[in-house]
This record gives sequence, C-alpha cells and structure tokens, in this order.
Amino acid sequence: MIRHALVLLLVLAGMSLAQGAAAIEYRSVAASVAILYDAPSGEAKRLYLVKTGTPLEVLVKVDGWTKVRDVEGAIAWIENRALSMRRMVVVTAPMAEIRQSANLDAAIVFQAGKWVALELLESGSTGWVKVRHRDGATGFVPIAQIWGL
Repeated sequence: MIRHALVLLLVLAGMSLAQGAAAIEYRSVAASVAILYDAPSGEAKRLYLVKTGTPLEVLVKVDGWTKVRDVEGAIAWIENRALSMRRMVVVTAPMAEIRQSANLDAAIVFQAGKWVALELLESGSTGWVKVRHRDGATGFVPIAQIWGL
C-alpha cells in the first residue's frame, strides 16, 4: 500500500514538473484600445480598456476569444482580433535604464518609466533583453525591470 502511494506521489510530481516546463505565451494588444471582458462574449460585462502595445499573458483560447492575465495579475477575456503576434514588454521598475549593451557599465541610451511598453527585439539568457521604444531608440534592459517574458 505504501509503495502504491509512493508511486502515485512520484507520478503527480512528474506531471507537475511537466506542466511547469511549458512555455508561457504572450501577445500584445494590436488595436488602439481594446476592451477586456469577464467572459468570452461581446455581451459579457466590460471590465476595463487596454491600450495598444500592452503585453498580455495567454491563458486559454476558445472560439475567437483569449483568456489573458495582465501585468498586475488581473484575468479577463479579449477578442482574438484585438491581439497581435508582436512581442511587447512593460517596465515594472520605477525607472528602467536601457543601455547600449547588456552590461551595467554600458552607456545609458534612454530611460523608461513604470508602465511604458517596449517592443521585444531579442531575448537573452544573460538576464538582459534587447528592446525598442516607440520613438525608435533601442538598447538592452535587465529582465528584472520588465514584465512579459
């Protein structure tokens, strides 16, 4: 009996690890303003508006709708047509310093305040990502200062 319980525990632990290994999917808002709803229907309660470029974590997809989580953890539904494949991140630090290279000693190209959306250009394994501001300036920001990866 104990052996069966141990085998069951190991199987459940393995399933949990496999689920944790799944890649997180992100999309960004394509429309100038999009409505988030409490259910996957245009007749559902409208919760709030999000602006273009806002990154959202994809949770579930069903018939023309996607259940998403925003940077603050709120969960809602958005129409698929309002989403873009363009990858965006949002600054979560009070002020992010975007540098010329992925190095704290590199020159600062620009700064971005909290909630500023930046286009993700390259993901890196060194704790930095390359981003572009809407005005065209590009540089590297520490992943600890952004959300949407």
